[in-house]
Order: sequence, then C-alpha cells, then structure tokens
Amino acid sequence: MAVGKVTFTREERDLLAKVLWMLNWISVVTGVIIFSLGLFIKVEIQKQRDVMSDQDILYVPHMLIATGLVACCINFLGGKICYDCVDGAKFTRWKLVMLPYIVCTFCFTFCVLVGALLCYSMRSQLEDSLQMGLRGAMRYYKDTDTPGRCYLKRTLDLLQIQFECCGNAGYKDWFAVQWVSNRYLDMTSPRVLDRLRSNVEGKYLMDGVPFSCCNTFSPRPCIQHQLTNNSAHFSYRHQTDRLNLWTRGCRQVLLEHYTGILQSTGLIVLLIWLFELLVLTGVRYLQTAMENLLLLGDLDSESDGWILENSLAETARWNLNVIKNLGKCYNVDDDEDPNINVPSTSQSHYTERSSCQGKRSTVQLRGPVFKIVQLEDDSGARRVQDGQ
Repeated sequence: MAVGKVTFTREERDLLAKVLWMLNWISVVTGVIIFSLGLFIKVEIQKQRDVMSDQDILYVPHMLIATGLVACCINFLGGKICYDCVDGAKFTRWKLVMLPYIVCTFCFTFCVLVGALLCYSMRSQLEDSLQMGLRGAMRYYKDTDTPGRCYLKRTLDLLQIQFECCGNAGYKDWFAVQWVSNRYLDMTSPRVLDRLRSNVEGKYLMDGVPFSCCNTFSPRPCIQHQLTNNSAHFSYRHQTDRLNLWTRGCRQVLLEHYTGILQSTGLIVLLIWLFELLVLTGVRYLQTAMENLLLLGDLDSESDGWILENSLAETARWNLNVIKNLGKCYNVDDDEDPNINVPSTSQSHYTERSSCQGKRSTVQLRGPVFKIVQLEDDSGARRVQDGQ
C-alpha cells in the first residue's frame, strides 16, 4: 500500500508544479542565507584565532558554506524541472533525471540537518580551544620584542577591553604568569631579585594585572598592582571591591559570544531544513503523479502521487534484496539473471528470457496478466499464442 497517496487532477498538478517552481527559487535564497551564515561564523572565529588553539573548529562554517553553494545549484535545477512539469510533454525530458535529483536533494537536506545540529554540539570543542589558546597567549603576553609573538599583547589588551573580561577564567590567572618582560625590570633592585629567586622557574610573579583589566565603570582610579594587599591602598578591600576590575574570565565571555551566534545560526538552519523538507515532499508527489500520468497515456486525466509506492517494510525489504543480489553478479552463469526474482516497485516490470529454440516474453501489469509467447521454428516462421 502506498504511503501518503494523493490523487491529483490536471489543475492540481499544474498548481503544484507552479508552487514548487516558486518555492525552489525561494530555496535558492535560503541557500545564499546558509552560505552567508557559514561565512559570518568563519570570519568571527578568525577574529579571535590568536587566542584559540590549533584545533580544527572551522569544520562547521566550512560545511555551511559548502551546503549553501550546493543548495543554490540544486534548487536552481529544481525550479527548472518544476517549471517544465506544467507541460506533460516537457516532463519526458526530465523523467530519467527526477529520481536521481530527488535522491541528491534528500542527501542535501540531510546535510542541512547535520549542519544545524553541529551548531549546537560545537560548544565543548570551542571551550577547549579557547582555554588552551588564552593560556598560551597570556604566557607570551610579555614577549613584545619576539618575532611572531609581539602582537599578542595588543591582541589581549583589545580583547579584554572590548569584551570587558580579564584573564582566562578570571583576573587571578594573571597572578600565575609573568606578564612583564625582564627588559622592563630593574635587575639591580633587591626586591626584584628576591622575587625572581623565590620562584622555582625564575619568573617574576606578582599580584597584579594589565591595565586592560581595569573596569571603566569603577568609581575610583584603577588599582592593578598589589591587589591582595589591603594596606597598600586607602579604603580598599579586595574581597569586596568588585568594581575595580573586570571579574569575568575571557574564556567564558567569548564562549557565550560564540554560543549565541551558533545557536541563532542553528535555529535558522533548522527552519531552512524544515522548509527544504517540505519542498522535497512536494517534488516527490509531483514526480510520482507525472510518471503515473504518462503510464495512463491521457494528460488530462487524474493521477496518483505518493511518497513511497509501498509500505516502509516492503520498501526496506526490496532494497535489501537488491543489495544482496548485487553481490551475486560475479558468480552467475551466462543464462541467469541475479535479479530475476527481485519484486519490482514500479508500475510494471518486464522479464525476458532467451533460449536457443526461441524467445519468450512476459509482461505483467496490475490486474489481468497477459502472456505473449513467440516461438520460432526451424524454418524461420513465427507462431504467436495469446493467453489470459
């Protein structure tokens, strides 16, 4: 029994073809939208590439870009096919193309769904990339005179000012790294030398942060050195004065920034997937209705359309039998057909067998079965027997 069977009149078929023609052109626009979203995500990630690790996190925008380009091409072709389906005579030129086109469109629609789901599953990988990237950037913050690293100080300062954050997980992360270069330290000062010797790795660590961590909304001048020493500053308690520095870590702020973009993109792509699925369903109905119309031979008559000609179980069984018989193609005799017993799901199927004495052809249609037997004798004369 056909799944989703619908009977179409000629007017309904023409209307369906026209609507699908318009929807395919709208789908071209949605393909441009997917392409633009993928390009936008890639540009946004590239802006902060210096504070991310070398993990490959660009596969999502790359997939969206490729899917958008494929969507434009497939839907452009679909618009042309649906436009020609208004005329039954023009449909014949697309008859052999329709089924492969629907299969390709189904695969493309599946890729759109995968792209939408990936936008929601990228958070953990993005968080790991930001954590390792920010840790490395903070370590090289002081290397302003080292080629290949001299830009990291400016990058981190702009990042902390723009996103109002400080450190990796918080401002105390700067206490564990030396962010002042030795060239700006007074090596003759006993205090500096004692601090360097007190550290196993010889780093100059202090309870201070760069100026970019200062909170611009603080009512008092920024305190960025000796942050844990309450006596070093007048009327200061570092446990309670939270307005002096940005308290949120840059990793969390950037993660929320990118997560918001990815979730919005995923929602848009998911809506586009539902729209593409609707168009695919309509094209499938149009294809089956037009093929049945050609079998009937009357272009003005009604014809049936469906999503699947047989039930899901029968369709799966038929495909399984075809796959099994594909492996027998290399082990058959010359007079045997490996697919001779595979049931057909088309409107009619034709089986032909040949022998040295003559030829026998069998045509099976739905309803009464007619057999046409042609026998050829030794003299070349042919005798035809018809039976019902």
